Amino acid sequence: MTTHISNAIIMRTWEFGETDLLVSFFTSDKGRLKGVAKGGRKSRKRFANCLDLLSLVKLEYELKRGRELYFLHSGKLVHAFPGIRSDFSSLSLASYMIELTETLFPLSVTDKEMFALLKNAFLALNEGKRNGVLRILFEAKAMALGGYRINLDKCCGCGRPYAGEGRAAFKQSKGSLACLKCEQESKLSPGLSPDSVKVLRVIQSTPWDKAQTLDLNNEMIREIKPVLKLHIEYRTGQRLKTAQYLE
Repeated sequence: MTTHISNAIIMRTWEFGETDLLVSFFTSDKGRLKGVAKGGRKSRKRFANCLDLLSLVKLEYELKRGRELYFLHSGKLVHAFPGIRSDFSSLSLASYMIELTETLFPLSVTDKEMFALLKNAFLALNEGKRNGVLRILFEAKAMALGGYRINLDKCCGCGRPYAGEGRAAFKQSKGSLACLKCEQESKLSPGLSPDSVKVLRVIQSTPWDKAQTLDLNNEMIREIKPVLKLHIEYRTGQRLKTAQYLE
């Protein structure tokens, strides 16, 4: 049995027995895990303020032989993100980010970039950055990291390269752009301007720090938002429960 120490984000907790907590947490080096915090509902020494939802913590844990759940030894709070908790819209968006992460990354699938994305998104939310922009940045980058990058290079119908001239439509079943000769704009095939395509391409392919500097105007947000909504629902096969609180 080996003890591990990881930075982690607390995703969910459930009461487990009289004093224990079952904890779902996303680590930087081992992906999403589940573990039991013995006495976690009462312990003020080993888990002082570090098992609250959405908190960034440093956890000490180990996997007991013959068990699937980890045993949490102790934890230390790194960041509580108080700005998220003080605003319902920010709290709703953070909860949505957690659910999308859970959907894209099964238990024990390690992705350091996804951990960094979730942490950086929480930091931006905590600082009061525009929720509409942050949602688009997170969705586009999370889907790309999960293997569902939108093809913005060529038409999925005729194969003609998209040169950034003229509008294009999003083809949900292909996860790709289509020229207007192959697909007309509609509610199920929303249109994108060249500027919106350019911004979406940058978001998918650049680090968070650079993506955050993009100047997304209201028109870009209006165009990109339904594209990502359709893309996520088709690729994950569901409408996330927390999405209803974002409308």
